[in-house]
Amino acid sequence: MAKKTISMRKNSQGDSAAVLEEELQKVEPTEEYSVSDDASDNLDFFENDSSFEDDEFSENVDETEKSDVSADDKSQKEAEKKSAAKESVAGQLGAAMKRGVIIENPVLRLVLGTCPTLATTTAASNAIGMGIAATLVLICSNTVISLLRHVIPDKVRIPAYITVIASFVSIVQMLVKAFAPALDESLGIYLPLIVVNCIILGRAEMYASKHAPALSALDGLAMGVGFTTALLCMGTIREVLGAGSLFGAKLPILSGQPILFFSLAPGGFFVFGLLIAAANKLSKKNNLPVRNGCGDCPAAATCSLSGKGGCRS
Repeated sequence: MAKKTISMRKNSQGDSAAVLEEELQKVEPTEEYSVSDDASDNLDFFENDSSFEDDEFSENVDETEKSDVSADDKSQKEAEKKSAAKESVAGQLGAAMKRGVIIENPVLRLVLGTCPTLATTTAASNAIGMGIAATLVLICSNTVISLLRHVIPDKVRIPAYITVIASFVSIVQMLVKAFAPALDESLGIYLPLIVVNCIILGRAEMYASKHAPALSALDGLAMGVGFTTALLCMGTIREVLGAGSLFGAKLPILSGQPILFFSLAPGGFFVFGLLIAAANKLSKKNNLPVRNGCGDCPAAATCSLSGKGGCRS
């Protein structure tokens, strides 16, 4: 019996040892597997971390590229705005000059300022002097009236406009007397009479009192150039045909036998009519509007015929 129990104990011990070995064998690979899993997890983490850094670097590069692109776009837009502004200024200047010289020429299309036009165009130099003086008064008076358009009461606007115009006419007259006394003698009373020139008062009433100073000054320049152009054309024709000279210089062809008719008042009216006919022909050729009535006349506010159908009805 004792031998049997001893052998049984040995067998049981051997079995338990075998069981322990089997369990150790089972446990060891799982631990190795878990260690390898941890290492692989750590490797994956570092790889993910490096990929995250790469993503951050690429995002920074994209942001810098976007900022560079946006800066280029802004500079391009600014350049486009500047070019558009220049084009708009050039377009406004061209439109104003076309309106003042051709479409709404104050002498040949609106038939304003007839008295100085006929009286001072016996010579081209007198025509230029009168035109420059009127242009300076137009620019300055339009600018000041535009600046004061919200200050001047509506009931006294015409006397206020005449006061402003008279101030600048006095300044221009003193300058002409000081620096061009011969021109002052040639123009005579017609230089101070610029105060009551319908062109200047009409532009003050119809344009300068309703627009900004810059546009009003541009309108004054355009109307002054149109007025000077008409006077220069008349003065050149009358001096060449009536005196046989141009700007005081004798012409060899006509200096011996000038046509005195063009130096007198009838010759002035004749040339004036021819230029108006040419302007009307040009307006019909270019399909420019022919003005009838008082709707667009710049002197309608001060004209006595505005309530009677106008001077062309």
